[in-house]
Amino acid sequence: MPKPPRPRVAALTATALLLASALAGCGNDAKDEDLSAQKLSWKDCPAPSRTEGGGDAPSPLPGGDEWQCATLKAPLDWAKPKGDTIGIALIRAEASGPENERIGSLVFNFGGPGGSGVSTLPAFGSDYAKLRTRYDLVSFDPRGVGRSAPVECLNDLQLDAYFEQDGTPDDSAERAKLLADTKEFNAACEENSKKMLPHVRTTDAARDMDLMRQVLGDAKLHYFGISYGTELGGVYAHLFPKHVGRAVFDGVVDPTQNSEQGSLGQAEGFQLALDNFAEDCTSQPTDCPVGDTARDVRNRIAKLLTDLDGTPIPGIGQRVLTQTAATNGIAQALYSKDFWEYLTEGLEQAYDGDGRVLMLLSDSMNGRSENGEYSNIAAANISINCADTKPRYTTTEVERKLPEFRAASPLFGDFMAWSMLNCTDWAVAGAADHPDVSAAGSAPILVVGNTGDPATPYEGARKMAGALGQGVGVELTYKGQGHGAYESKNKCVQDAVNGYLLSGKVPAAGTVCS
Repeated sequence: MPKPPRPRVAALTATALLLASALAGCGNDAKDEDLSAQKLSWKDCPAPSRTEGGGDAPSPLPGGDEWQCATLKAPLDWAKPKGDTIGIALIRAEASGPENERIGSLVFNFGGPGGSGVSTLPAFGSDYAKLRTRYDLVSFDPRGVGRSAPVECLNDLQLDAYFEQDGTPDDSAERAKLLADTKEFNAACEENSKKMLPHVRTTDAARDMDLMRQVLGDAKLHYFGISYGTELGGVYAHLFPKHVGRAVFDGVVDPTQNSEQGSLGQAEGFQLALDNFAEDCTSQPTDCPVGDTARDVRNRIAKLLTDLDGTPIPGIGQRVLTQTAATNGIAQALYSKDFWEYLTEGLEQAYDGDGRVLMLLSDSMNGRSENGEYSNIAAANISINCADTKPRYTTTEVERKLPEFRAASPLFGDFMAWSMLNCTDWAVAGAADHPDVSAAGSAPILVVGNTGDPATPYEGARKMAGALGQGVGVELTYKGQGHGAYESKNKCVQDAVNGYLLSGKVPAAGTVCS
């Protein structure tokens, strides 16, 4: 999961209960404790917390085994490793194969930043059944996310209003409103999460992973990173190159880009995915219900969004589908080719004045459940991105960049350009222009790029492989659609990934799967 393709992201409310959970462990005294020697207490997993997205406890694994959860104690501030601690929520499925064939733990990060690994891994657990034959499958909520001292900002009602705002301002009044809302959101994050905001950088999460490796009993970290998880994995490899075991990066972030370049790249990526959707729909034997030609599809979507900018249509309950929500919904459907049918349905309905499907897709992007509660994915996303990235932009700078963004994407360009205001007036200074992932001395890392990826454009895989260093980054190309490659179920990709993780067989650099 990448930075959201919308002008703003938001957060979950800080209720008294969740605030207590967020601060749990933050005042613990660890001065006399060796955290690497701690023992994890694995128990059956509870239902996901509100900040993790809610829902039911994970279903048993094939064969009846239960998912297990535990909490890792980590320093709040890695510069003070003997100081206060926080809890990092973990989940695992123990290896299904013989003990003498077990390699160790395979740690997953599914992206965001801000995604809950504790709630995500069970949803995809069956897809990794082959990897589970030799690994304990493990994931976690990174610090600031889900159950791991979650960052809190606005409440649910405020977020409903926040996501209805105009994310592509057309005049000075709308620009001033957007900037004021950004400042209000960021001030709420500081008020509710001041203690956590300086300590949610990717470097902090990478250090948590090395502590996790030690506590899990592994000499090396075996790792599967997806989307932002590739950036986290690259930072880990830079900090701990000798501790890298077998690692795979899928849906790869370009580590050489600053936040402006990353936003521009996403605008291009989502436009490419939309173009591919339009071509696919109009090339079918049956008529495409949302346009006669690919150009017609794009033009009709553009007109829909223009109309919604002036007159929203009914959505879900009392909420209306705005231009911003519709654009969010379209982007969400472009993450996977499997969702294209829902995009077609949503567009058909919206053309007839019914915004329910596009709003459901937008709610999914924003972390909103059907009962109106928000996970904290958006708050965490903003907090981690702003702590990581140094640039801070003004409305004047964004306006100057608009022509370039519009050229990259007539549909998504404005939204991605205005999203650069997200860190304006953020309480914590950004760490760097872009992450350092150079990892001389690391074991090989398999870097998988998808030519049709909307959120992490294909070129990022080559940039990541090069930045990791000679003999470390090994690039594999998948000619497909959607965000990431392994979940496409492409046999060539899965055989290459499984072969490396299970048998240590590194594919030839430059391998192409289609």
